[in-house]
Amino acid sequence: MSNWDPNSEVSQFNTNRGTTPVKSSEAFLSVIAAAEDIHIKSGGLFDVTITPLINLWGFGPKTPDKPMPSQADIQQALAQVGHSRLLHRNDSQKTLQKSHPDVSINLSAIAKGYGVDQVAGYLAATGITRYLVEIGGDLVTAGLNPEGKPWSIGIETPDALTQTVQTIVELSGQAMATSGDYRNFFEQDGVRYSHIINATTGWPIRHRTASVTVLAETAMAADGWATAMLSLGQAAGMELAEDILDFIIDRLAANEGQDLGFYQARFITDHVLAACRYLDTPPSFTRDGVIDALENLYISYDTDTGPETP
Repeated sequence: MSNWDPNSEVSQFNTNRGTTPVKSSEAFLSVIAAAEDIHIKSGGLFDVTITPLINLWGFGPKTPDKPMPSQADIQQALAQVGHSRLLHRNDSQKTLQKSHPDVSINLSAIAKGYGVDQVAGYLAATGITRYLVEIGGDLVTAGLNPEGKPWSIGIETPDALTQTVQTIVELSGQAMATSGDYRNFFEQDGVRYSHIINATTGWPIRHRTASVTVLAETAMAADGWATAMLSLGQAAGMELAEDILDFIIDRLAANEGQDLGFYQARFITDHVLAACRYLDTPPSFTRDGVIDALENLYISYDTDTGPETP
């Protein structure tokens, strides 16, 4: 699923300019399906067909002194972006079809998490019950660490110069991924341009959200949602996260005799980390009850004033 390997399945799909259905592996289709789900729920901000915009802004293959794109260039690139419009998956036939010959898929925001899940699945299948699998910051945990405690994972302060840990979360049986825009960006005429691009406008994100950490059932979900939430920004991201939380509670309310068994992310907003942690004994199956129980995990960080706990 690497775009840098010319022999990978995604590269072969991208170089094929035909618009007829292409036989695809179950692994490839499962990642495409997960990406489409996040694409829809994020209002199109998470989009694996975003390659034309990535290249246009100079975050793909390096182009020396690449000029700033014009709005006309952006509109032209946007015509080739749109997962739901341009990609058509047929699970029964095991095919994927592009509706335009220039459509190109980039799975860098979700395939790494899929790889983590596959390694974890192999370990679990061999009977190993205590492990931490990590690839490039995406990770999944099971059981306890060698000290008999949950795995302690540090989340980096969103500052490329300091490389310090902002907070530590304890995980067991959960996955985690972080997405940030504080390392990969460029500046021109005093304006900072992030490598995270809004797939609906064609422009790099301009809000002040610096980093997002997502806790989920799978590393693939955490990986994709971290990028989606960073694209959304503080207001829209928190609203969507709370909508997701509503759905989870509705699901739990129908099964009150069961433990949660998983946890879902809230959001890192404008230098703010807010994670919805696993609850061994949820206080109530109401939205407000769960949110109240999570307030102790709501930690904010501002680059000017430092950390604080609201």
